[in-house]
Amino acid sequence: QVQLVESGGGLVQAGGSLRLSCAASGSTFSINSMGWYRQGPGKQRELVTSISTGGSTNYADSVKGRFTISRDNAKNTVYLQMNSLKPEDTAVYYCNAAVIPRPAITYNYWGQGTQVTVSS
Repeated sequence: QVQLVESGGGLVQAGGSLRLSCAASGSTFSINSMGWYRQGPGKQRELVTSISTGGSTNYADSVKGRFTISRDNAKNTVYLQMNSLKPEDTAVYYCNAAVIPRPAITYNYWGQGTQVTVSS
């Protein structure tokens, strides 16, 4: 069982920055990777970025060069630094934790979501 709590969303102007935080609690030792998804108005939820326990990262093409994911293992917290924000980044951002206890079995845990709104 993993619990995730996001924070840091808000309203910013295009070109501005925001830093999102996601604190994990519970069985954090079992987490294989953590990441951020987002769901914009009328859109499906999409993967923004993720980071594995080994430190490997990946980013959606739309955010490469602008967003950076990082982690603090001691605090069981993952961060998303968002720079050069664009109106199309407007979405509810969800923290995700993936638990893979054995091959072909994945459990996903989700935070409550935090709204990011970018005005033009």
